[in-house]
Amino acid sequence: MPLHEQPIPFITLPNWVKAAAKCGFNVETVFRELGIETDLVHLETATITVPLLERIMEACIARTRQGHFPFALGETFAFDYLPDLETFINTSSSLREAVRVFEWVRELINPMLDVRLEEHGDQAHLVLYTPEPVRDPADLKPYFTETTFASILKFGRNLLGEQAPFGELRFRHAAPPYAGEYEQYFRLPVRFAQARDELVFERKLLDQPLEGGFPALHRQAEYRAEQLLRQSPRRTGLVASIEQAYAEDARLIGRGIEAVAAALRLHPRTLQRRLREEGTRFAEIHDRARYRAAMASLQQGETDLETLSERLGFSDRRSFTRAFKRWSGVSPSAFRSHSQPKT
Repeated sequence: MPLHEQPIPFITLPNWVKAAAKCGFNVETVFRELGIETDLVHLETATITVPLLERIMEACIARTRQGHFPFALGETFAFDYLPDLETFINTSSSLREAVRVFEWVRELINPMLDVRLEEHGDQAHLVLYTPEPVRDPADLKPYFTETTFASILKFGRNLLGEQAPFGELRFRHAAPPYAGEYEQYFRLPVRFAQARDELVFERKLLDQPLEGGFPALHRQAEYRAEQLLRQSPRRTGLVASIEQAYAEDARLIGRGIEAVAAALRLHPRTLQRRLREEGTRFAEIHDRARYRAAMASLQQGETDLETLSERLGFSDRRSFTRAFKRWSGVSPSAFRSHSQPKT
């Protein structure tokens, strides 16, 4: 089943309530008219299809009395049901650290929100990738893209300050009738009918120290987010199959793509091709698995670093240490010392 046809989590319901109130209407009428049940008690397991979500969005836009609903939805977004993700963002020491949250957003909230950081020369690009077929920009509905970048800029300015010099926004869709509101709302130059949906800014902003940096809390939030990811029942497709294989046989984590492909009864080239179709690479999944396994072992203090390095498939301890510092920003020894209970 194509990604845009799969049910997706709907734990963002409270955000829709807040955005509707900001725009001067009650969203309950929309859900009642569309026959959508709202159950906050079981919201963590609620799902919705993308076509139905689009109908909700269009109904909300039609009822808006003030402002533009997609902007309000992005502006009021908060991690109400996943507070560890917001803690992770707010305790980041740099924007580069904070953008890792997009990996969890994609896995835990909405696989359609596939935002990735790319760096080219002295510029950084936060790019929104969509799994939908390529269409004429004039046919693209901009609403969810508007919401996504409204939210990105909100969190970015919370971290770097309201006057943070983010460069410009580029959108694939053609200029809508209300295009004049874009620069006033986003406070950035905006270009339409571009090759990608992206926020472009100076690369040096990624490593500018943040006043809210709190490494100890940041590591705790990261660990809890990784635990949520491991426990999440929502992932589907080949990525989920690979992670399930790792969960069932931890020895696979220290081995290459051939071993994983054999466990799934696939040829390695077939595995690589299917992962490309899902918008990811084996190396990314393997690194995440090794990082989670490393954090769990260091948290429990079960083994020495040489043994752990070998078990995770590294050639030596130094290679493992370099990789772990790339993933977490600290050495394995430092992570372990902070994770152990104080006596």
